[in-house]
Amino acid sequence: MYVLVVSLNPITVIISIHLFLLINIPFLEAQALNHTKYYSDCSSATTVRCGEATYDQIHYPLWGENIRPKYCGLEGFELSCENTNLVIDIGYGNKFRVAKIFRSGMMIERYGDDHLNDTTCDPKFNNTILNEKLFEYGQNTKDLYMFYGCPLELHIPVRSGNRNNFTCRNGDKRKQVVFGVQSLLGDYFDRLNKSCKTYIRVPVNGFYLEIFSDVGSMPLEDLLASSFGVHYKINHTACSDCGKSGGECWKNTDLGVDPKCLRQPGKLIAAGGGMLLLLSVLLLLVLLILCFRKKTKNGSSGVSQYVSSNNVLSESEKAGTYMGIPTFSYSELEEATNNFDSNYELGNGGFGTVYKGKLRDGREVAVKRVYENSFKRVEQFMNEITILTGLRHPNLVVLYGSTSHECKVLLLVYEYIPNGTIADHLNRDSAQPGKLTWNTRMSIAIETASALLYLHVSDVIHRDVKTTNILLDNSFRVKVADFGLSRLFPTNVTHVSTVPQGTPGYVDPEYYQCYQLTDKSDVYSFGVVLIELISSMPAVDISRHRHEINLANLAIKKIQGDALHELVDPTLGFESDEEVRKMIMDVAELALRCLQNERELRPSMEEVHRSLKEIQRTDCAKEILRI
Repeated sequence: MYVLVVSLNPITVIISIHLFLLINIPFLEAQALNHTKYYSDCSSATTVRCGEATYDQIHYPLWGENIRPKYCGLEGFELSCENTNLVIDIGYGNKFRVAKIFRSGMMIERYGDDHLNDTTCDPKFNNTILNEKLFEYGQNTKDLYMFYGCPLELHIPVRSGNRNNFTCRNGDKRKQVVFGVQSLLGDYFDRLNKSCKTYIRVPVNGFYLEIFSDVGSMPLEDLLASSFGVHYKINHTACSDCGKSGGECWKNTDLGVDPKCLRQPGKLIAAGGGMLLLLSVLLLLVLLILCFRKKTKNGSSGVSQYVSSNNVLSESEKAGTYMGIPTFSYSELEEATNNFDSNYELGNGGFGTVYKGKLRDGREVAVKRVYENSFKRVEQFMNEITILTGLRHPNLVVLYGSTSHECKVLLLVYEYIPNGTIADHLNRDSAQPGKLTWNTRMSIAIETASALLYLHVSDVIHRDVKTTNILLDNSFRVKVADFGLSRLFPTNVTHVSTVPQGTPGYVDPEYYQCYQLTDKSDVYSFGVVLIELISSMPAVDISRHRHEINLANLAIKKIQGDALHELVDPTLGFESDEEVRKMIMDVAELALRCLQNERELRPSMEEVHRSLKEIQRTDCAKEILRI
């Protein structure tokens, strides 16, 4: 019997490994270089300009010709630029214009020449059918059913103050069109399906649907043109984990499989090259030891290593966040405000002074002039543009445009809201007692809650909710303003850590203590606003007792001490009108929940909005019974 004996000489082993790496490193480099293009194309969000609008945050699973390579996304998530509109097909040929892109989804709206209005007897487009394998509707998107060709004698009950139908002319005959969400139509849905000629189902924005349902509040075409939310049906957790590890979701993979995580290929080369370098040095040292083992070692060898890192953070240029808003010249805005005359000054807003102005086209505007061009101010300036250009809601102030980011003086141009702020009508010298009735204050509360709920659904936290940031038009309709401190909130997280900012008297105490910002921070601030509407007292008043300087503390003490009557504005009829008394007590109880120190105990903005609507609806129902 022969036994094969292999001598594992250390030098032989090292040389063998060295040769193996020399052979395979080129393969590793080739593989890494092949991935370099993928990583370069897919590792960061893409910004694209389509028509007058600029869109950023285009990342996995989105792709499109001349926008982002197909291998960066998923089949079915293709974007295209058509007639100056960024368009996506959400399923079965249903194309929609992209209004805003989020990490987990987007806001989309109809586009094209086909419109419905409240004089049209026949639908001009088909049912909107969502590809449920790829998309799902956002939480505030509702399916509106519209039944056409219904007999006039068909009557569907509707709650007071709302509408669910209109009449139109079809040739020489008048017909009825009935609309509503299925949950509200209830048992009448099947009856409508049998009695009417046809129906269509279209997704709409739930906020606008509420406004539309109120008699005469909004035309049908405006409702159908409003943007609504859709979310991608992908593994967001896997993509989030991939991002945290320095990678990026990519590849046109099957929806049923977790997306692949693309990592920086340079690390692969560095790992192999580093191993090769280490073994080369080790081999050299062993050879030196063997050659000079009989000699005295008088010196010591050292290995110096130079490591360079070129990891430059790739951030989008601030100018890329304008999203197509018009830019004004400094001279035009200087002329509009009479050289920023102090007599035109409306007040101070967040990070600048606001002036009233009149543009050359006749529009009255509010012009915010940033205090100074420090990095922080420029960041707030750009933040407000980024937030407002992506949001559309009837109770949010409209941004008309700005000066260029290259202009030495940064100016923002908004629609002018003529009736001041809530604070002007509550606790200033200019306030007129009794002008804001309780019913008006309830409407203000509901509209403000609606705006904040829309922000939260859009992953935005306002962070500076207060009565001086809530504007009123001549009909006392709400316009929430001042988004300089607002934050776009990441998906799949419970909070973000940030240095507390805001206004004393309104800031969430847990935010101060833990530096954790959540949507419940806005809920706390709104709770203070509710107390101001009840009491007409300012959020902070140093003339009050030291334990009552903060209105939130005063309110909690009065409400829990069964002394609400001491808090309520005496002009509201709390003592003389039983219905007003009941409503104020319900709103005070809701405000108390909003002002809880622990955010987990506070209601969501959706619950707050729903509760206020229910309080108002109950009062309306009692009014009808009395009639």
